[in-house]
Amino acid sequence: MASEKIYDVVATVGSYTDRTTGKEKNRYRTVGAIMEITPANGGKYHILLLDKTFNPAGLADPQHESIILNLFKPERQQQQPPAAQPADPGHQAAMTAQAPMDDDVPF
Repeated sequence: MASEKIYDVVATVGSYTDRTTGKEKNRYRTVGAIMEITPANGGKYHILLLDKTFNPAGLADPQHESIILNLFKPERQQQQPPAAQPADPGHQAAMTAQAPMDDDVPF
């Protein structure tokens, strides 16, 4: 059975005032995911996974009887660039070679 996250489930959990622009902006939290499941026998179905710690009652708005959760396509994580290699291979050898530790350290 294969599974793939097709949406992030995001809730607006508050707001704040941007210090530089003075505009009010929303504060968001990813609270779950919509997964597409492909069983070995074929077909597809979707499931909703919610974080255990997410409490929808905390988003209660007295003017509305329901809450809104947004669905966004997940951002694909970019691969990490390879670690930088020193231009001088001799430098690498010098860095890995250790000097003998037979000195007396005066403490």
